[in-house]
Amino acid sequence: MSRDYWENRYQTGDMPWEKGAPSPGLVDFLAANPDLKRGTVCVPGCGNGHDVREFAKAAFDASGFDLAPSAIASAGEKTKAAGLTATFAPADFLRDDPPQKFDWLFEHTLFCAIQPHERDDYVRAVLKWLKPGGNYLAVNYFLTGPDGPPFPTTREEQLERFSPQFELLADWTPRSYPNRVGKEQMLWWRRKAV
Repeated sequence: MSRDYWENRYQTGDMPWEKGAPSPGLVDFLAANPDLKRGTVCVPGCGNGHDVREFAKAAFDASGFDLAPSAIASAGEKTKAAGLTATFAPADFLRDDPPQKFDWLFEHTLFCAIQPHERDDYVRAVLKWLKPGGNYLAVNYFLTGPDGPPFPTTREEQLERFSPQFELLADWTPRSYPNRVGKEQMLWWRRKAV
């Protein structure tokens, strides 16, 4: 989907994914792992920045990126209003070069929002934006209709796509928004250092 497609969705308020709060799975992950090594974190497809702010609250150096300029503007305003510090910039995660390599990359159903034929590009983008040895934490839709976005994925597909370059540290069914209970899966990967 193009930048104009997503920008139009924000400008018209056609955002069924917008829940007004960070991913419950992310909130729980950060609370359950208070001793995580802090550092830089990239949130591609950040939308209004809820997940970016959750990382900022947890003392990460957080940055959010999105195709839609309206999303970036909204995320910046909401972050300033919350008294938090984070960086937001427009970017095409699949095609642009990152401003830097990050220690962490978190995504909440971005993999499931892109066209399935772009999934190889997505894996290459994670490798481009994440440092060797960095952590990739993802919330993916496993159960959804075939007509997306969102487009479903499976554990088998995730293992096939990411195992060559990443080590799977954990995967689990997270706490989710009410309309997504039991439909999401979280996977925590570490990029191999080679």
